[in-house]
Amino acid sequence: MINMFIQTESTPNPNSLKFVLDDYELCPSPVEFSKSQQNTNSVLADELFKIKGVENILFNKNFISINKNKYTWDQLKASILQVISNHINSGLPAIEENNKDSNELDSVEFDTDDLKVVKMINNILSSKIRPAIMQDGGDVTFVKYDNGVAYLSLKGSCAGCPSATITLKNGIENMLKHNIPELKKVEQVT
Repeated sequence: MINMFIQTESTPNPNSLKFVLDDYELCPSPVEFSKSQQNTNSVLADELFKIKGVENILFNKNFISINKNKYTWDQLKASILQVISNHINSGLPAIEENNKDSNELDSVEFDTDDLKVVKMINNILSSKIRPAIMQDGGDVTFVKYDNGVAYLSLKGSCAGCPSATITLKNGIENMLKHNIPELKKVEQVT
Protein backbone atom coordinates (compact mmCIF):
# COMPACT_ATOMS: atom_id res chain seq x y z
CA MET A 1 0.00 0.00 0.00
CA ILE A 2 1.34 3.41 -1.00
CA ASN A 3 1.23 6.07 1.69
CA MET A 4 0.06 9.04 -0.36
CA PHE A 5 -0.38 12.60 0.85
CA ILE A 6 -2.99 14.41 -1.23
CA GLN A 7 -3.12 18.14 -0.70
CA THR A 8 -6.07 20.25 -1.82
CA GLU A 9 -5.65 23.75 -3.21
CA SER A 10 -8.30 26.27 -4.11
CA THR A 11 -8.34 27.77 -7.60
CA PRO A 12 -9.67 31.09 -8.91
CA ASN A 13 -12.84 29.18 -9.86
CA PRO A 14 -14.95 28.55 -6.73
CA ASN A 15 -16.47 25.47 -8.41
CA SER A 16 -13.05 23.88 -8.96
CA LEU A 17 -10.58 22.33 -6.55
CA LYS A 18 -7.07 21.07 -7.22
CA PHE A 19 -5.98 17.74 -5.67
CA VAL A 20 -2.17 17.70 -5.61
CA LEU A 21 -0.50 14.29 -5.51
CA ASP A 22 2.74 14.32 -3.53
CA ASP A 23 5.59 12.65 -5.47
CA TYR A 24 3.27 10.80 -7.83
CA GLU A 25 3.09 11.21 -11.61
CA LEU A 26 -0.46 10.76 -12.87
CA CYS A 27 0.14 11.36 -16.59
CA PRO A 28 2.77 13.03 -18.79
CA SER A 29 0.46 15.67 -20.30
CA PRO A 30 -2.95 17.13 -19.39
CA VAL A 31 -6.06 15.11 -20.21
CA GLU A 32 -9.59 16.42 -19.63
CA PHE A 33 -12.74 14.38 -19.06
CA SER A 34 -16.35 15.53 -18.94
CA LYS A 35 -19.28 13.73 -17.39
CA SER A 36 -20.98 13.43 -20.81
CA GLN A 37 -17.96 11.68 -22.38
CA GLN A 38 -18.74 8.15 -23.56
CA ASN A 39 -15.32 6.52 -23.27
CA THR A 40 -12.80 8.02 -20.87
CA ASN A 41 -10.14 5.27 -21.07
CA SER A 42 -9.66 5.93 -17.36
CA VAL A 43 -10.91 3.85 -14.45
CA LEU A 44 -10.01 6.73 -12.13
CA ALA A 45 -12.10 9.27 -14.08
CA ASP A 46 -15.01 6.80 -14.24
CA GLU A 47 -14.88 6.29 -10.46
CA LEU A 48 -14.72 10.05 -9.79
CA PHE A 49 -17.76 10.62 -12.03
CA LYS A 50 -19.75 8.19 -9.86
CA ILE A 51 -19.61 10.85 -7.14
CA LYS A 52 -22.74 13.01 -7.44
CA GLY A 53 -21.63 16.57 -8.10
CA VAL A 54 -18.43 15.88 -10.08
CA GLU A 55 -18.87 17.42 -13.54
CA ASN A 56 -15.44 17.83 -15.12
CA ILE A 57 -11.96 16.43 -14.44
CA LEU A 58 -8.50 17.44 -15.61
CA PHE A 59 -5.56 15.10 -15.00
CA ASN A 60 -2.16 16.76 -15.05
CA LYS A 61 1.30 15.53 -14.26
CA ASN A 62 0.91 15.61 -10.47
CA PHE A 63 -2.57 16.93 -9.80
CA ILE A 64 -6.24 16.42 -10.56
CA SER A 65 -8.47 19.44 -11.02
CA ILE A 66 -12.16 18.75 -10.40
CA ASN A 67 -15.11 20.97 -11.27
CA LYS A 68 -18.33 20.49 -9.33
CA ASN A 69 -21.94 21.52 -9.72
CA LYS A 70 -24.31 22.64 -6.95
CA TYR A 71 -22.85 20.42 -4.19
CA THR A 72 -20.44 21.94 -1.65
CA TRP A 73 -16.81 20.93 -1.33
CA ASP A 74 -17.58 19.75 2.20
CA GLN A 75 -20.03 17.24 0.67
CA LEU A 76 -17.60 16.06 -2.03
CA LYS A 77 -14.02 16.31 -0.77
CA ALA A 78 -13.84 13.16 1.41
CA SER A 79 -15.33 10.94 -1.32
CA ILE A 80 -12.98 12.37 -3.96
CA LEU A 81 -9.93 11.86 -1.73
CA GLN A 82 -11.01 8.27 -1.03
CA VAL A 83 -11.43 7.45 -4.75
CA ILE A 84 -8.05 8.98 -5.65
CA SER A 85 -6.29 7.20 -2.79
CA ASN A 86 -7.88 3.83 -3.63
CA HIS A 87 -6.91 4.19 -7.28
CA ILE A 88 -3.28 5.04 -6.53
CA ASN A 89 -3.07 2.03 -4.19
CA SER A 90 -4.54 -0.22 -6.90
CA GLY A 91 -1.44 0.26 -9.05
CA LEU A 92 -3.58 0.79 -12.17
CA PRO A 93 -2.59 3.58 -14.57
CA ALA A 94 -4.67 6.76 -14.53
CA ILE A 95 -5.22 6.47 -18.29
CA GLU A 96 -5.34 3.13 -20.11
CA GLU A 97 -4.23 4.36 -23.51
CA ASN A 98 -2.70 7.66 -24.42
CA ASN A 99 -3.01 8.72 -28.04
CA LYS A 100 -1.23 12.01 -27.38
CA ASP A 101 2.05 10.75 -28.81
CA SER A 102 1.29 12.44 -32.11
CA ASN A 103 2.58 15.86 -33.07
CA GLU A 104 1.09 18.69 -30.96
CA LEU A 105 -0.14 20.54 -34.05
CA ASP A 106 -1.94 17.50 -35.52
CA SER A 107 -5.10 18.43 -33.63
CA VAL A 108 -4.98 22.14 -34.60
CA GLU A 109 -6.98 23.21 -37.67
CA PHE A 110 -5.11 25.71 -39.86
CA ASP A 111 -4.21 26.53 -43.45
CA THR A 112 -0.71 25.28 -44.31
CA ASP A 113 0.21 28.84 -45.38
CA ASP A 114 -0.15 29.83 -41.71
CA LEU A 115 2.25 27.20 -40.34
CA LYS A 116 4.83 29.78 -39.18
CA VAL A 117 2.22 31.77 -37.21
CA VAL A 118 0.64 28.59 -35.80
CA LYS A 119 4.05 27.37 -34.59
CA MET A 120 4.72 30.74 -32.89
CA ILE A 121 1.32 30.67 -31.15
CA ASN A 122 1.87 27.08 -30.05
CA ASN A 123 5.36 27.85 -28.71
CA ILE A 124 4.12 30.78 -26.59
CA LEU A 125 1.17 28.74 -25.34
CA SER A 126 3.45 25.84 -24.38
CA SER A 127 6.31 27.80 -22.84
CA LYS A 128 4.62 30.74 -21.11
CA ILE A 129 0.83 30.53 -20.94
CA ARG A 130 0.07 26.87 -20.16
CA PRO A 131 2.48 26.66 -17.19
CA ALA A 132 0.83 29.72 -15.61
CA ILE A 133 -2.69 28.40 -16.19
CA MET A 134 -1.73 24.96 -14.87
CA GLN A 135 -0.70 26.58 -11.58
CA ASP A 136 -4.38 27.43 -11.10
CA GLY A 137 -5.56 23.90 -11.95
CA GLY A 138 -6.45 24.57 -15.55
CA ASP A 139 -5.13 24.12 -19.05
CA VAL A 140 -5.52 25.71 -22.46
CA THR A 141 -5.46 23.93 -25.81
CA PHE A 142 -4.96 25.37 -29.25
CA VAL A 143 -7.91 24.29 -31.43
CA LYS A 144 -7.81 26.35 -34.63
CA TYR A 145 -6.20 29.31 -36.39
CA ASP A 146 -8.15 31.09 -39.12
CA ASN A 147 -7.71 34.56 -40.68
CA GLY A 148 -5.78 36.03 -37.75
CA VAL A 149 -7.96 34.46 -35.05
CA ALA A 150 -6.64 31.84 -32.61
CA TYR A 151 -9.36 29.61 -31.19
CA LEU A 152 -8.49 28.23 -27.78
CA SER A 153 -10.24 25.93 -25.33
CA LEU A 154 -9.92 26.53 -21.59
CA LYS A 155 -10.06 23.35 -19.51
CA GLY A 156 -10.03 22.18 -15.91
CA SER A 157 -10.47 24.97 -13.38
CA CYS A 158 -10.56 27.53 -16.19
CA ALA A 159 -13.71 26.03 -17.70
CA GLY A 160 -16.61 28.04 -16.32
CA CYS A 161 -14.36 30.22 -14.15
CA PRO A 162 -15.75 33.73 -13.58
CA SER A 163 -12.41 35.23 -14.64
CA ALA A 164 -11.95 33.03 -17.75
CA THR A 165 -12.84 35.84 -20.18
CA ILE A 166 -10.37 38.18 -18.49
CA THR A 167 -7.69 35.48 -18.61
CA LEU A 168 -8.39 34.87 -22.29
CA LYS A 169 -8.63 38.49 -23.46
CA ASN A 170 -6.35 40.43 -21.10
CA GLY A 171 -3.77 37.73 -20.48
CA ILE A 172 -3.49 35.31 -23.37
CA GLU A 173 -4.65 37.56 -26.23
CA ASN A 174 -2.45 40.48 -25.16
CA MET A 175 0.66 38.31 -24.83
CA LEU A 176 0.10 36.61 -28.20
CA LYS A 177 -0.72 39.86 -30.05
CA HIS A 178 2.36 41.53 -28.56
CA ASN A 179 4.62 38.79 -29.93
CA ILE A 180 2.77 37.86 -33.13
CA PRO A 181 1.64 40.81 -35.28
CA GLU A 182 -0.40 38.53 -37.58
CA LEU A 183 -2.72 37.64 -34.69
CA LYS A 184 -5.84 39.84 -34.56
CA LYS A 185 -7.72 38.22 -31.68
CA VAL A 186 -8.29 35.15 -29.54
CA GLU A 187 -11.65 33.41 -29.21
CA GLN A 188 -12.75 30.75 -26.78
CA VAL A 189 -14.30 27.49 -28.00
CA THR A 190 -15.86 24.82 -25.82
